[in-house]
Amino acid sequence: MKTKKGISKWVYYFTLGVSLILIYKFVSDFKTLYEILKRVISVIMPFIMATILAYLFYKPVAFFERNFKKNKFLSKIARPLSVFLTYIIAILLVVWLINCVIPPIKNSTVELYNNIPTYIQKAQETIENAEEDSILKKINIEEITNKIKKIDIESLISTEKIIDYAGKVIGVFGVVFNIFVTIVVSIYLLLQRGEIKEFLKKCAKAMFDSPTYARVNKYFDKSNHILLDFIYCQIIDGVIVGVLASIAMSIIGVKYGILLGMFIGLFNIIPYFGAIIAIVIAVVITLFTGGINQALIMAITVIILQQIDSNIINPKILGDGLKISPVLVIFAVTVGGEFFGIIGMFLSVPIVAIIKVLIMDFIDIRIKIKSYRKNLEENTKITIE
Repeated sequence: MKTKKGISKWVYYFTLGVSLILIYKFVSDFKTLYEILKRVISVIMPFIMATILAYLFYKPVAFFERNFKKNKFLSKIARPLSVFLTYIIAILLVVWLINCVIPPIKNSTVELYNNIPTYIQKAQETIENAEEDSILKKINIEEITNKIKKIDIESLISTEKIIDYAGKVIGVFGVVFNIFVTIVVSIYLLLQRGEIKEFLKKCAKAMFDSPTYARVNKYFDKSNHILLDFIYCQIIDGVIVGVLASIAMSIIGVKYGILLGMFIGLFNIIPYFGAIIAIVIAVVITLFTGGINQALIMAITVIILQQIDSNIINPKILGDGLKISPVLVIFAVTVGGEFFGIIGMFLSVPIVAIIKVLIMDFIDIRIKIKSYRKNLEENTKITIE
């Protein structure tokens, strides 16, 4: 027994020593650690992308499945049929975008870039003709010109560059293979989402006691509902605003109307700041391409459209899912953008909404506990008297 106990201790201390040496080796050599982490992330990136894709497709798949289950002939194959239909629609949408929407936007972008020297010359003339105390005199137009000339816009938006960017983002195994793995894994995740949810629930039940599990389950469902609703609603809202803005600009006769309209729609996904930034840029471009009168008409039209969106379209789409103050939204977007860029600006609002739910529930529970204790103390006093 003593020998076995001694051997066990020796194995324990030996394993601990080796582990500490390995940890020290990895931590001391940051380059090696970085390369290992980079390699691991590259390998699992298709699975991460598949999880994100499956999460985004969850709602349409669930919608189709609910409707197919109502039909007795389709009820048995409702889930695979709903997954198949969702992906077919997504593929057709991507093909339509590539063939119909992206080419005119790309052509407008290239044309706009090629005409920039003309617009800069107009700006220079305006600045030269301005009064000496004007704020325009402080603009260094030559420095801006040199920076713009260094940008090769055609190479940046070429098909080869886009594929190259995608290859760097997705992983080391090749773009086609990773896309294939991402789609296949996401399909399996959607097909087996019931089993995955049950497994996660069992894990949660094993880890937490009943009251804690109930709270975790409740907050997980609420958070998932808020995040999914926000993502879908903002994307739909952005598409609607982009289409309406493109139509309005085309009617007005704004040059690059489709490009600017889609640009406004894209930035409209970011709450508050996105629309303001997009409108300012669109007005500046229209000022050079169509003059001050057209820029003013365009600005008024887009501002009216944004008001309609803010007060009618967006609330109708989003409903009452995110009941948070505009000040809190601006704070969330500012902080999210500062630390996490565009993605942070987009996701900061639903994250703050989730945090608000947790805080409000905590406050309500604390108030109920205090109220219960107060009533208990009062009843005790009455009983004693």
